[in-house]
Amino acid sequence: MIISKVGRRGQITLPRLIRRWLSMQEGDRVAFVRRGDEVVLQPLPHTLLDLRGSIPVSDPQDFDSIREQVRQTRTQKVVEDEA
Repeated sequence: MIISKVGRRGQITLPRLIRRWLSMQEGDRVAFVRRGDEVVLQPLPHTLLDLRGSIPVSDPQDFDSIREQVRQTRTQKVVEDEA
């Protein structure tokens, strides 16, 4: 078991061994995933911007419409989860 202390501003330091296991460098991003009473640390090696241009499209995209669809879908999921 490896233990780290929470600092006064809620920050933690990932111990060197953990960073090595996960091949993490300064500036890398992590996600904290809640699973019941546990929280799992998950490295995020890529962002959506890393995928930009990876799928060819033939027509211009209406990003405002796409964002609105995502907002509506996420809102509906939140409502369903709270019910």
